[in-house]
Amino acid sequence: MRRLGMTALLCWPLLAVGQALTEEGTLDAHTLQQVQALGAEAGAALAPGAVRVEVEPGRLDPRLRLAPCERIEPFLPANARIWGRTRVGLRCVQGAANWSVSLPVTVKVFAPAWVLSEPLQAGAVLQAAQLQQAEVDWAAAATPPVADVSLLVGRQLLRPLAAGAPVRVADLRQRQWFGAGDTVQVLARGQGFSVTGEGQALSPGIEGQPVRVRIDNGRIVSGLATGRNRVEVSL
Repeated sequence: MRRLGMTALLCWPLLAVGQALTEEGTLDAHTLQQVQALGAEAGAALAPGAVRVEVEPGRLDPRLRLAPCERIEPFLPANARIWGRTRVGLRCVQGAANWSVSLPVTVKVFAPAWVLSEPLQAGAVLQAAQLQQAEVDWAAAATPPVADVSLLVGRQLLRPLAAGAPVRVADLRQRQWFGAGDTVQVLARGQGFSVTGEGQALSPGIEGQPVRVRIDNGRIVSGLATGRNRVEVSL
């Protein structure tokens, strides 16, 4: 488990065993700052430039009954990340009884991205005049917004989007880079080396999807369509 690296107290009272928590659970200011720092770190890895992080703590189940605790330590549960809807673990490390609970939090990571200046229907081909920059929450969906406008112009929308909506990879129709039977450039990568060659595609090359290619010696390999008439194979 990755610890937040600090000691924190909760803002709600920890009552005796047999009593229920009567106030909404939340994080104290210092814990909140630590979560914001982790959110900024995660945001910097995915969002360009400066980011602005907001953390919205949720609440514990009001039916929980916890023993009194002198020191509570926050931590990240396994496989959790400080991004979007997540959870922060809280455990008693100094008290009458050891206990551990998780508190839901929502981490919003705001940074510039391209949004629509007008509503568009599914199938619309994006034009530069229909796009403008705005601050959006990068963590609001599983896929981040597209930050490079050159990657948007000329792309077709997969679903309708409202004015002001950020354009994410999942909103765009996948491109077909080549057809079955086309000659493609094959880049094979291994640990510490790479080899290039040509082959014949045995199926259409849809952006980011697996494709089978017959190379010069007749061998059939599988890779990913990564560009126009280009396939990458991992060895």
